Amino acid sequence: MSSKYNKHMSLAGMNLGHSSREDLQSAVTGVLENKIHGISFSPYTEGQGPGTKISEAQISARLAIISPSINWIRSFSCTDGNENIPKIAKQQGLKTLVGAWLDDDLENNEKEINNLIAVAQQGYADIVAVGNEVLLREDLSEGQLIAYINRVKAALPGIEVGYVDAYYEFEEHPKVTDACDLILANCYPFWEGCALEYSILYMKDMYRRAIKAGKGKKVIITETGWPNEGPAEWGAVPSYENAIKYFLGTYQWAEEENIAVFYFSSFDEVWKVKDEGGVGAHWGLWDKNGKLKYV
Repeated sequence: MSSKYNKHMSLAGMNLGHSSREDLQSAVTGVLENKIHGISFSPYTEGQGPGTKISEAQISARLAIISPSINWIRSFSCTDGNENIPKIAKQQGLKTLVGAWLDDDLENNEKEINNLIAVAQQGYADIVAVGNEVLLREDLSEGQLIAYINRVKAALPGIEVGYVDAYYEFEEHPKVTDACDLILANCYPFWEGCALEYSILYMKDMYRRAIKAGKGKKVIITETGWPNEGPAEWGAVPSYENAIKYFLGTYQWAEEENIAVFYFSSFDEVWKVKDEGGVGAHWGLWDKNGKLKYV
């Protein structure tokens, strides 16, 4: 056999099958010391959730916990104090992907869009996201969403404007894809029931499909992650070791292929149980009290 076939491709990710818990924890520490690209951030603490008014002091304290380990922060909303996240993130030396939360509340959408534009015009947004999984939830029509995207693009020349959704929604809605400057794709092998052993390979295919749908536009993975507790989703099993292995495999691939990945999520948040069941409160790299879980 020719020697050119002797290369080993990281097709399915890192071989961590026989690593001890201590080895896995040490590897997580190493990745975070070198800083990951970014993380999905919400500032809520115990007893809080969407609709809670968030103070600048709380945002600053929560960001200070994670900022030494990341380069970018992704925010989801520009109301109820969340519009202050980008400014405070900049003060802590972070780049920002700033989101406006859109749903079927058209009055609140106006507040979100206006605040998003104001935040970006003040210089606090490196990239803006007009909505998150609006099509997946069927909260707005394709036409309504495109109108919001075009409105923000017109107000913010020189800033990249995109929309966040599951990777396959960009295949199914080419007009939305065309309206975006870049593709902001959520990729969750876990939610599609993929066993850990094949999860990185599966995520690579999700990314490839988003690239194809975007016709060569830049693709950023805006969410991916693995919960450490809760019920299994078909072949996808939450556990402490599986969560670590998925995190390590994700960032091995991201570093090798220069993929921008925002991990989900910063902190464990109990309010997510309502929508996601038993796994909802276990997506964070840090626990609800701000302690790094995997060390």
